[in-house]
Amino acid sequence: MKVIICGAGQVGWQIARHLSGERNDVTVVDNNPDLVHRATDTLDVQGIAGFASYPDVLERAGARDADMIIAATHSDEVNMVTCQVAHSVFSIPQKIARLRSNSYLEAIYADLYRRDHLPIDVVISPEKEVAEAALQRLSAPSAFDTESFLNGKTQLLGISLDHDCPVVNTPLRQLTDLFSTLSAIVVGVRREGALFAPESNDQLFIGDQVYVFTNTEDVPRTLEVFGKATKKQDRVVIIGGGNVGLAVAKALEERTHRVRAKVIERDRKRAEVAADSLERTIVLHGDGLNADLLEEANISRADAVLALTDDDKTNILASVRAKSQGCAMAICLVNDPTMVPLMDPLHIDAYINPRSTTVSSILRHIRHGRVKDVYSIGDAEAEVIEAQVLSTSPIAGRLLREIEFPEGVLVGAVQKAGKLARPAGSLRIDEGDVLVIFALAADVPAVEQLLQVSIDFF
Repeated sequence: MKVIICGAGQVGWQIARHLSGERNDVTVVDNNPDLVHRATDTLDVQGIAGFASYPDVLERAGARDADMIIAATHSDEVNMVTCQVAHSVFSIPQKIARLRSNSYLEAIYADLYRRDHLPIDVVISPEKEVAEAALQRLSAPSAFDTESFLNGKTQLLGISLDHDCPVVNTPLRQLTDLFSTLSAIVVGVRREGALFAPESNDQLFIGDQVYVFTNTEDVPRTLEVFGKATKKQDRVVIIGGGNVGLAVAKALEERTHRVRAKVIERDRKRAEVAADSLERTIVLHGDGLNADLLEEANISRADAVLALTDDDKTNILASVRAKSQGCAMAICLVNDPTMVPLMDPLHIDAYINPRSTTVSSILRHIRHGRVKDVYSIGDAEAEVIEAQVLSTSPIAGRLLREIEFPEGVLVGAVQKAGKLARPAGSLRIDEGDVLVIFALAADVPAVEQLLQVSIDFF
């Protein structure tokens, strides 16, 4: 597949990294020559320096025979014009655009993106993706990462193992014997910075970060088994009243379970907009780092603080200060992946990486055919792929234990005829089954070959 990626920032670079690693023909376009050079020097991609919306620049990038264009520059307007030029001048079949402004995303303006208007096939909204990720974190407050699959029937939980974890030093194969009615399956372990797919004889140790698949109804019990308490989030303080913070506050107001939320916003105009938009949420104007203001927000009685400003350092410091003043839990928005290792030493319970959520959303639409969902883990270290088994797939009609998955691949969940089935070795995989597969980045191409998606459907 021939793909043009417009924008060589963090999101564009990660998408280029994914696609070039799977032997696609990728060209990166950016008006910053340094970013283009970084991409061409570190990845197997071609690079063009120039403005992505210019027809002559797209022509040099190979738009005449491109299969897809991904417009992920920092400007909504450039992304929109790029897709229009790609359609009108070069007839590129698939066009994906990242749009940030809420005004462009209002449902009443959805007709704007028809082929006879602005021909964008898929609109990605980072703010909406991040807001949904924040709400996911609140749903499993003891997990540092969480994502739902199979229409919400199963959950991926990222759990840090502490001294009070009951299953420390226990071989994974014994978990099934000890908790026979529990659906939890450990598919990934990060130990001393390295992520790997564990084997049945492997043990879990204090300090490990584990990725666990479990049925949604078993989430509270799974967290308990891994030493984590579960508690409803009745009082929440949101630091940052921009697009993300406002979206989270609105979603909390719409919940049937009443959540008492307060928003702290430093910019007066934004604070006024938030106050006008929210009905039951208190909006405070001021600095989320101010101890007196946090005290006024009753931070010591809050079940969680969500630091959702557009500044990583502010989010980290606000989270630390909130916890020092008695807040039970801190969730932090962090754009810079190099700051993620600071989360644990600073006792920040969970983090959200906007780049990772946006990359996951784009990959969801790139992987055609029967791939239904994709979630990127860590710094693009692994993917969780939800896909339907085709009749032409080599895994159809075989038992799970007979399938030669790569070492870095584990099946976390299986759905047969709409019902969840435990992915035991004796389970037969049939056409139409839906698998949720954890795969280290290097093994993703092999998984796609097993599913026969990239060959049959690209």
